Amino acid sequence: MDKKWRYNDFSGFLARMFPFKVQKISVNAGFTCPNRDGSKGYGGCSYCNNQTFNPAYCRTEKSVSQQLEEGKAFFARKYPEMKYLAYFQAYTNTYAELEELKRMYEEALSVEGVVGIVIGTRPDCMPDSLLDYLVELNKRTFLLVEYGIESTNDETLRRINRGHDFACTADAVRRTASRGILTGGHVILGLPGEGKEELMAQAEALSELPLTTLKLHQLQLIRGTRMALEYAKEPDSFHLYSADEYIDLVIDYIEHLRSDIVLERFVSQSPKELLIAPDWGLKNHEFTNKVKKRLVERDAWQGKFCSKNNITY
Repeated sequence: MDKKWRYNDFSGFLARMFPFKVQKISVNAGFTCPNRDGSKGYGGCSYCNNQTFNPAYCRTEKSVSQQLEEGKAFFARKYPEMKYLAYFQAYTNTYAELEELKRMYEEALSVEGVVGIVIGTRPDCMPDSLLDYLVELNKRTFLLVEYGIESTNDETLRRINRGHDFACTADAVRRTASRGILTGGHVILGLPGEGKEELMAQAEALSELPLTTLKLHQLQLIRGTRMALEYAKEPDSFHLYSADEYIDLVIDYIEHLRSDIVLERFVSQSPKELLIAPDWGLKNHEFTNKVKKRLVERDAWQGKFCSKNNITY
């Protein structure tokens, strides 16, 4: 843990993994999701609009390598010595035939300066055959598989049309980590029906899983989503946190989180034109600095109240 900041930060993790600076470059490889194409359902998760996190260079008409080269050009102006991780981010990046997945991952690794891959996916889209390939890939490059967990509460997962339960998540995380593959997760804090008590229990439940990294995001209401329609009809069923409220919630949460889990981020920023609420007017680094300051003020740190700190993987 970074004693200076009182939590395990992602930049420190990358510094331990690489002898040089690295930057993730998002790739949109044109995948869909099983709860969009009818395999599990239609319409996707109720909060989801993938336009919220695709940079301008991420267009499916461009090849994987072209997207990476354009991403490199964007960052190289300021950091010419930077190396890169290809981040397969949009939708479900293991939801295709194995040979197609291999082709895309290998194409990414063929781009000069790309030193690893991060794969964002769903826990119900990780067959053992793909894990077999990822084990081999992991022997020759940096690899992190990041699962959309969102919640540990099955009622919440049903409400947001997630298409799987938490048992599915726990199984996928354990199967992946047991193969020696770095395994991450992503959760949304503030989903309807989940208050402080539920979220502290969530942090403890996640601490029982062999997670290496975790992303926390605040609930955001995005135009064009079913959740935005739900909010318009029943705003009282949602609690949209102020920035200060959410800072304290994050700190409460990480106090109940196992101390060795690497925290990649606390918030997400959606494009202004898509965001309904909450709009805090803070950039990610500004919010993170507020969290760091508040941790000191509260004499708080990651794992302070976690009952799972003695678990080792």
